[in-house]
Amino acid sequence: MAATTREELTLEVPHEVERVSALWDRPAGRARPRSVLLAHGSGADMRSPFLESMAVGLCARGFAVLRFRYPYMERMLREGGRRPPDRAPALEAAHAAVLEHLLEHDDGRRPLLAGKSLGGRMATHLAAKGADAAGLVLFGYPLHPPRRTEKRRSEHFPALVQPALFLQGTRDDLCDLGLLREALGTYGGAARLLVVEGADHGFDVLVRSGRTRDEVHAQLLDAVADWDRATFPD
Repeated sequence: MAATTREELTLEVPHEVERVSALWDRPAGRARPRSVLLAHGSGADMRSPFLESMAVGLCARGFAVLRFRYPYMERMLREGGRRPPDRAPALEAAHAAVLEHLLEHDDGRRPLLAGKSLGGRMATHLAAKGADAAGLVLFGYPLHPPRRTEKRRSEHFPALVQPALFLQGTRDDLCDLGLLREALGTYGGAARLLVVEGADHGFDVLVRSGRTRDEVHAQLLDAVADWDRATFPD
């Protein structure tokens, strides 16, 4: 694996917690890497095994990856207990503040907005409002709540003009693939869908699939790197 550097940060956000923790992984010795702002899902923070695997793997493939905690998750870790996610405006404001920090301190190419589940959804909200990002990488987009396919979270797709890569499992109970394909027909830019056979919302697969978690994660990471090269050949 290529040498990397990791920086631990605390970043100011417009929220009563005032500051959130962040991690910035960079490939050593690589000139102008593409940066990825990687946001966590609702129930697992930036140090979850899945996000750690994605960040380390993307960094090994030449990307610089900035992760952060949403304010509600920061508060949970400081105070203990469980808290629901903040409402969308507060999540978006914190996410936008971290993106601003990235844009101010990164000298690479325009970043990708990426996220797992909730984090990916908030990334699309920012992109629909004109965030300065080259594209979107969405790990397990939560198109609807479990068993509530009528409540779809795709009303803003026509406003999305950035190229996007959707990575979805066939056993994801937050995303009916038929409904997602229908929703992508309204997407404003170019969107690609990678379907991971047998994977659930967390990209875990059944033992009988014959695949390991590492193999599935490698499939996801290679897909992101291949998509980035094909979509942004510069």
